[in-house]
Parts: sequence; structure tokens; C-alpha cells
Amino acid sequence: MSLPPPTLSSDPTAVRVWDPFVRIFHWSLVACVLTNYFAIDDGKDIHQWVGYTASALVTLRIVWGFIGTRHARFADFFPTPSRLRAHFAALREGRREHHVGHNPLGALMMLALMAVVLGLGLTGFLQTTDTFWGEEWLQSLHAWLGSALIALAGLHAVAAIAMGRIERTNLVAAMVTGVKRRT
Repeated sequence: MSLPPPTLSSDPTAVRVWDPFVRIFHWSLVACVLTNYFAIDDGKDIHQWVGYTASALVTLRIVWGFIGTRHARFADFFPTPSRLRAHFAALREGRREHHVGHNPLGALMMLALMAVVLGLGLTGFLQTTDTFWGEEWLQSLHAWLGSALIALAGLHAVAAIAMGRIERTNLVAAMVTGVKRRT
């Protein structure tokens, strides 16, 4: 039997969800993605170091997914087939589900984004090695992963706003404050 999530004493609709590590990770990764997307970097030094930083952030988040606070742990939100089926059924039927942490689709997106960032880090690093220097297929894969990351990040942002409206929770504010408020 699981305990109910902690509420903030002054507001029974507010639940503390995202710990400082999760919020700092999220917005730092956003900054890395935007920097590498918009940065003009002839020498590629900034691009490389921002990419390594993003990969390190994701690695730390994976560790935090096993040892972190309740809603940061993968066990709390891992998108199993049964969780995904139930979530899709609720969406189809117009039922409002309440997920204190990530909903199953949000969890799937989070895992996809982290996998793509790690793929970008690996393909970027491999391009600096003697074995893969100048390999066109690797450069193409790295560019494709970069485009996929931007597409997924855009979808993630739109979905966070849309699901926030469906669930009547300001998900963007929750990722800033750490507190979800249901209306």
C-alpha cells in the first residue's frame, strides 16, 4: 500500500512533486539543447562541451532515477505496456486521470529524449576519434539525431501544455516550483 503524496499544508490542491535536482536537470538540459541548436560555433568547442554537459546531465539523471526522491525514481513512472494502455483508454474515453509524477506518455517522452541526448553525445564523441574521424555516415546520424531531438523537444513542450490543460495542472509551473496544483 502506497502512502498519499505529501501536500502543502496551506493548499490541499498542491503536491510537492519535483525535487531541486530534477528541476535543475530539466532546465539545464533545456539550456544545453537551445545553446547547441542556436549557437554559431565555427570551432565547435562550445558545441562539444555543451554536448558533453548534456550527456553528463542525462547520466546523472539516470542515476537519480534509481536513488532519487519518490517521483524522480523510474519505478514511480516507468511506462509499462499496461500503464500506457490504461492511459490511452482514459484519453479515448475523455476521463481525467491524475498522475502525481509523470503520466505514462510523459515518461515515454522523457526516456526518448534522454536516449537521443546520449546518442548525440556518443556520435559526437566518436567523430573526434581516429577510428571515426570524417565518417560521413556518423556525421549524418549525428545530424539526424539532432533533428530528432529538436522535434521531440518541441512535441514535449506542446504536449506538456496540452496535457496540463487536460489534467488541469500547470505542468510548466510545476517544473519551475516543484509543486503541482490541481484546479
